Amino acid sequence: MTAGFTEVAAGVHVLREPTLAVNVVLVAGDGAALLVDTLSTAGQARELAEAARAVTPYPWTIVNTHHHFDHCFGNATLAGPDTAIYAQAQAAAALRDRSDAVRRAAYEEMRAGHPALAEELARTELRAPTHEVHEETVLDVGGRRVVLRHPGHGHTDADLVVHVPDADVLVAGDLVEQSGPPAFEESYPLTWPDALADLLRLTTPTTVVVPGHGEPVGADFVREQHAQLARQAWLIRAGHTGSAPPERVAAESPFGARPGLIAARRGYAELDGTA
Repeated sequence: MTAGFTEVAAGVHVLREPTLAVNVVLVAGDGAALLVDTLSTAGQARELAEAARAVTPYPWTIVNTHHHFDHCFGNATLAGPDTAIYAQAQAAAALRDRSDAVRRAAYEEMRAGHPALAEELARTELRAPTHEVHEETVLDVGGRRVVLRHPGHGHTDADLVVHVPDADVLVAGDLVEQSGPPAFEESYPLTWPDALADLLRLTTPTTVVVPGHGEPVGADFVREQHAQLARQAWLIRAGHTGSAPPERVAAESPFGARPGLIAARRGYAELDGTA
């Protein structure tokens, strides 16, 4: 990790881990702070802690936007014995009840392209969230109102967005992607557009939206991604109705053939009741 946090709005700072372009957000309040996501490994988390301490000396609460390794495997390093960790209920259950499977999936995902990272992931201690969010929870972060909201199934069944109204910042997790196409492997492509529509209701023309990966964006970028996801969902429904193979749907995907094929297979599974 070569860079520290950059302030994107009053008291709201973003750090991007360069390997996977993952964003971490630090909200600084009066005597308290909030860390949104904790990166992939103990080593990354230690560097993250050092960078956060350069911004604020105050204790932090942690939020995991979802249960994928690059957003939560640093929990054990960054959380003290009394640190509250918030996540959507299904994400908390995955990290609590299926930690070995989550760790193994992370290793398999990274072993070809990032073998050293994969080995470190295989050894990482996982810390499950302590507080579950079902629909919405409001936190007081040193006098600042911060809203944790589950907008429905999208990138996973357990996404959380983090809204900081006084700074007009929305932390979207992997519901919004800037550095590459959306990741559909555990997604719900038929309802993902609805989740983004829920997110858009929290935006203004000046909102800073922090995606899970890549550069901060505005509401116009999110609206465009919503339109692409809606197009993807329409193609899946039409293809399934016409008994078209997923490959045919993928060929017309606004995200390209490879992500489109993963999305089509996931969407077909949703429609068949097997997702």
